[in-house]
Amino acid sequence: MNLNTITRRLFVSLLIVALAIACDKEDDPASQDDSVSPVDFLAGTDYTSLRVEIAYVEGFQPTDATVQNLLNFLSARLNKPAGIDLVQHRVASSGATSITADLLRQIESEQRINHTNGSNITAYFYFADADYAGNSGSSKTLGVAYGHSSMAVFEKSVREFAGGVGEPSVTTLESTVILHEFAHVLGLVNTGTPLVAQHHDAAHGGHCTNEDCLMYYLAETSGIAGNLFGGAVPGLDANCLADLKANGGK
Repeated sequence: MNLNTITRRLFVSLLIVALAIACDKEDDPASQDDSVSPVDFLAGTDYTSLRVEIAYVEGFQPTDATVQNLLNFLSARLNKPAGIDLVQHRVASSGATSITADLLRQIESEQRINHTNGSNITAYFYFADADYAGNSGSSKTLGVAYGHSSMAVFEKSVREFAGGVGEPSVTTLESTVILHEFAHVLGLVNTGTPLVAQHHDAAHGGHCTNEDCLMYYLAETSGIAGNLFGGAVPGLDANCLADLKANGGK
C-alpha cells in the first residue's frame, strides 16, 4: 500500500469520526440549549415560541402569583408570536445543603425535560431546597443564571428573608429574583445584549448602575429584601429597556 492510499484512508476515517461527533452533538438536546443567545429569546425571527420549565423540590414551588409575574414580564419584553407557556414539575431533592454551579448542571442534565427544538426555544429554572455554595458572610445569593438558558432560585434562602414581620412577601422577593435572573439570560447588563448607553456596573458583573433598576446587583441577593417591604417588584429602567428593544425585544 503506497503513501497516498494510506493518506486517503486516514483522511476518510477522520472525516467519518468528525461527522459522527457532529451528528451526536446535533442529536444532544442540551447542545441546542447551550447554543442559544439573548437575541434568540428576544426576537421572533428564528424562534417564534417560548416554553419555560420550572423544576422544583417538593415544598419549594414558586407561588402562583410569581409564575404569573414571570409570564407577564416575558410577554411584555419578548417577540414570540406563537406564544409563551410555562410548565412545572416536582423533582427529588439533591440532598445537598449547599449547591455549586457544577451540581446545578448535573441536576439539570438529569431533570430537565424541555429542550429547544425547531421554532420553539426553552428556558429552565430549578427551585432549590438548599443554599448557594458561593455564599459568604451574612449575605446570601438568592438566584443565579448559570447557562445560556438555565437559571436557579435558592428558594430555601428566599424564604429566610421573606414572609415575616418587616420582610417582603414571598411573592415579591421570589418575583424580583426570578425576573432578575431571566433578564441575565436576555443579556443584561452587557452580557450578550449590547449597551445603547453606558449603564454597566462593571464592579458587580452584569448589572446596572441604577439602584432602582431590577438589574441592580443587590436584586439577586438577600440585600434587596429590606428595599421591598412596600410590595413593589423593581422594574427595568429606561437604559435596560432600550438595550432589550435594540436587540430584538419589545
